[in-house]
Amino acid sequence: MSGPAPAPPIRALGLSHWFGEGEARKQALHDLDFEIARGALTVLMGASGSGKTTLLTLLGGLRAVQAGSARVLGLELAGVGEPGLRALRRRVGFIFQAHNLHESLTAMQNVRMGLEVHGRQALANWREGCAHLLGLLGLSDRLDYLPANLSGGQKQRVAIARALIGNPEIVFADEPTAALDRDSALNVVDLLKRLGRARGTTTLMVTHDSKIVDRADRVLVMEDGRIVEDSGTQALAWSRPIAPRRADVR
Repeated sequence: MSGPAPAPPIRALGLSHWFGEGEARKQALHDLDFEIARGALTVLMGASGSGKTTLLTLLGGLRAVQAGSARVLGLELAGVGEPGLRALRRRVGFIFQAHNLHESLTAMQNVRMGLEVHGRQALANWREGCAHLLGLLGLSDRLDYLPANLSGGQKQRVAIARALIGNPEIVFADEPTAALDRDSALNVVDLLKRLGRARGTTTLMVTHDSKIVDRADRVLVMEDGRIVEDSGTQALAWSRPIAPRRADVR
């Protein structure tokens, strides 16, 4: 007899958020209820100011939860303390539009930074791991380049490698392919999908890129702080988990 289904890696219930004080206070998220299945590549879409990045940063523990529940990898973020957030950050990866590379470090050394939160054991074979991942992203010939000698798209791919090197259980990505050409963008998305199938890595990505949307397992459309469309259920505001596909990485 099978046991209960595992909890989804991301679940929100009644999640709301505001910015400002007094008469200037404005509600950015309105009572969101949804969950995201393990291994899925889920895309958040919507106009500027619709609440996409606010939601992403709340779920990633970069903003404090004000109202409602946000449970990520079993950790309730409402009222969580700094020790809990530190532990969560070791299990997730962040990719942002701004690459934020260290200008004095090579591509390899920048990617290595993503391992440092995992302790000395994770750094034992860092050169092989970093070189392999950069190679998957088309940067085998740029391993020892400083950021000043990389193009904008190459810098972004280094930042993506830095986010993935620690084998995160969840990847939070805010417009990660905006600086990439078509082939590079699709390569990144296909890598994330392979990680989802092989390791159960869950990706939540904000994007306006139609190329990415076509490859997503699920699309959530936001408007004025609400989820108004869900390709997974064709329903408003509430989503059901989608079973991840199982396949070997080729």
